Amino acid sequence: MLHTVKRSTVNTYKRAHPCYTLRRFKHVLGIDLGTTNSAVAYVGSDKEPHIIENEEGKRATPSVVAFDDERTLVGIPAKRQAVINPQNTFFATKRLIGRKFEDHEVQRDIRNVPYSIVPNKQGDAVLKTSTGREITPSEIGGLILQKMQEIAGKQLDDKNINQAVVTVPAYFNDSQRQATKNSGKTVGLEVLRVINEPTAAALAYGCDKSRKEGIVAVFDFGGGTFDISILDIEDGVFEVRATNGNTHLGGEDVDIILLKRILASFKEKYGIDLSKNELAVQRIREAAEDAKIELSKVKETEINIPFIYEDKHIKFRLTEEELDEMSMPVIEQVIEPVKKCVRDAELKFKDIDEILLVGGMTRMPKIRNVVEELFGKKPSTAVNPDEAVALGAAIQGAVLSGQVKNVVLLDVTPLSLGIETYGGIFSPLIPRNSAVPIKKEQMFSTAVDGQTGVELRVYQGERMLVKDNKLIGQFKLSDIPQGPKGTPQISVQFEIDADGIINVSASDKTPYPKDSQHYGKQNTVSIQVTEVGLTDAEVQKMIEESNRNKEADEEMRKYYEHASRAEILCTDTEVALIQFGELMEKSEKENIQGYINKIKEIIDDIRSNKKLHDPKVLNDKLNEMQKECMEAIKKVAIKQQEQRQ
Repeated sequence: MLHTVKRSTVNTYKRAHPCYTLRRFKHVLGIDLGTTNSAVAYVGSDKEPHIIENEEGKRATPSVVAFDDERTLVGIPAKRQAVINPQNTFFATKRLIGRKFEDHEVQRDIRNVPYSIVPNKQGDAVLKTSTGREITPSEIGGLILQKMQEIAGKQLDDKNINQAVVTVPAYFNDSQRQATKNSGKTVGLEVLRVINEPTAAALAYGCDKSRKEGIVAVFDFGGGTFDISILDIEDGVFEVRATNGNTHLGGEDVDIILLKRILASFKEKYGIDLSKNELAVQRIREAAEDAKIELSKVKETEINIPFIYEDKHIKFRLTEEELDEMSMPVIEQVIEPVKKCVRDAELKFKDIDEILLVGGMTRMPKIRNVVEELFGKKPSTAVNPDEAVALGAAIQGAVLSGQVKNVVLLDVTPLSLGIETYGGIFSPLIPRNSAVPIKKEQMFSTAVDGQTGVELRVYQGERMLVKDNKLIGQFKLSDIPQGPKGTPQISVQFEIDADGIINVSASDKTPYPKDSQHYGKQNTVSIQVTEVGLTDAEVQKMIEESNRNKEADEEMRKYYEHASRAEILCTDTEVALIQFGELMEKSEKENIQGYINKIKEIIDDIRSNKKLHDPKVLNDKLNEMQKECMEAIKKVAIKQQEQRQ
């Protein structure tokens, strides 16, 4: 176990370009890998970002992949055949990227999609075709990225485009970001950077010199995810002050609500349950999505699906007001994350200069009204909700290639990161909402004499005790030479790169003498944390619990610190008994061992929350134990001296 040493260094690269070694290339694509639709953009010779149209002249491509016999279809062709091939047509798979099969969100999706979701050997959620082939959500993402690459290659007449900046929801965890990068690798596309979707939208907005600088809130509500980020834009620097959101909330949820309403209406009218009829459900799903989009422009629409079952038809009238009412359970879930994001940024709603709307769901009038009520001002329509993210990603790509200068992007980490120190205390190294990329180093030492190894447990959370936080990785630094406690110098370094991916390392930096066998030998161990596994709900729960229990946690920390000090002193006393016990009186040994046993009981009571003993009682016992032990050791010293004479 480690003991904290008060010395640390931090490097946030603030307001400075990260150091990249890149060759000059013609185009770095910006790709918005969306839940429902994806888009690709590039920065032209005019240094302006442009959306690239697909082969049908559309500016967005459905994020749909289908397998039909020997063929793999992506985009519009895949969506067209979904009705007749629902089991092998995969859509909205972005919500599954980097998730475990047992996740609550995955279990909910299983009930709402026509294709199969199963666990692989590692327990990850994967997709299964009707022929038994398993394919990961990352591979589906890779095929969509490859499609975006092909679209760009054809339109720009450049077959050698193989680098891109890809966007992800701001609340994607480390595992989901790594999986997104891997999606590109599977198809030979190098993902230079993964950036947050709302941050990309802010880039598209802020790089227009005609717009004013200031504090901008980006409200990003898409097909499958919701994000809110607050940025400070000044002199070409885009600094994220706070971020929040839900990685499993979007237009797909509204589609499912409307789908279920239509199914219920049909059953009520004809007494026929279509929910198990995959062909019918797929036709209704597509009609529901079209109706939702149409109601962003008109007050009323009608869903007509002929011959949905034998000679029966669906004729379902729907008004904007009815859609708003059935969508409210989804819409209401965006309100609290927005409030928390403003609080985390240490601002008030009146401090926000501009609100940007991003994502297809923000075209819904009810959403715009909710945003206006929250912020007390009308949201901006300065950016295209469907294209801003891809355009911003293209700008970031141009920054990396050197095509665009004087733009610096500073994002943040959503939770504190740190390690466990002696006694189960959480020692944070990187606080929540720190700008990334960031690197921080802190020195620790051993807690007991003769310790030859330290096990490092990496946690994410806001509580003062590790038992209340999330363990995200662990590793061991071995081969530390035996020595007194506090002598070895163990450097623990945390680094979060520009993609938000965490690397942790530990090194023995003790200055050994030249005649030591350890002199000049490097002793380092490191891990890349790829299984953070925190959902947005877990993140919010951690932050809420931290705020709610702040005073109680501080009090408990003090008890734990007393217990840790007591345990170290008990260990020292036990070592003294081993060294000098044979020369002590039996009664002295029994008395000292009695103190040790009693103190260990108190320590156990504290750590198990069985009983929080008064620290004064514990200190009195420690003083009595140390006094008894010192008296006994003095007698032993006198005996040894007499024996020598």
